Amino acid sequence: MKTHLLHAVAAATLIAVAPLGAFAQNAAIVNGKPVPKARMDVLAQQLANAGRPVTPEMQSQLREEVIAREVFMQEAKKQGLDNTEDYKNQLELARQAILIRQLFENYRKTNAVSDADVQAEYDKFVAANSGKEYKARHILVETEDQAKKVLADLKKGQKFEDIAKKQSKDPGSGAKGGDLDWAAPASFVPEFSEALLKLKKGETTAAPVKSQFGYHIIRVDDIRQAEMPKFDDVKPQIAQQLQQQKMQKYQEELRAKAKVE
Repeated sequence: MKTHLLHAVAAATLIAVAPLGAFAQNAAIVNGKPVPKARMDVLAQQLANAGRPVTPEMQSQLREEVIAREVFMQEAKKQGLDNTEDYKNQLELARQAILIRQLFENYRKTNAVSDADVQAEYDKFVAANSGKEYKARHILVETEDQAKKVLADLKKGQKFEDIAKKQSKDPGSGAKGGDLDWAAPASFVPEFSEALLKLKKGETTAAPVKSQFGYHIIRVDDIRQAEMPKFDDVKPQIAQQLQQQKMQKYQEELRAKAKVE
């Protein structure tokens, strides 16, 4: 009698524990099929990657989402939609996308850009862009005769800014009176840069400057030493750019090594 009672208690304990264990691993059981809690974790990670961190209060919403997906998926299978060619093709594309994303993520982890790489790139940028910056204006016209007339009008006392607004063919600066803001000479086409470097503050080109865009009349309003951004301010952007370059090179190398017939 005592042995039977022990067996009954043990059986009752197993019955009670088994569902608890199942629910500990599963978010729910839908039509007899377990829905693993891991799906909630994956969904939460996807939201986090998209910039929407999941708070504890959102757990119930995640659970409802994975349950709804299981219900819909079961119905789709019941209708045989998982046997269609369209489904199989889309499934294959999704599988490829996931695997490729993991490949690239693994490459990023094992080929991270070092601080030394970022510093070297910053030093290269500073070396190439240090020097003087010019705050210049220009009037762009189509012909040399038009440019000469602009110079004549300037000598008569007409304002540079007014002529630029009325006659300049440069849509970016024309409306602003020809203002090109602060820029290094290397930012412009060679002919423009060469003429710019010969001017002092307040001077205007004595003759039209021809370039691929037309004829320019250039005036320098101010000159200053180039202001370089601080390393810490641009470090994240430089690191991201270098990482993108490494990734592009990696992809090109894989493609080049592949035997394609």
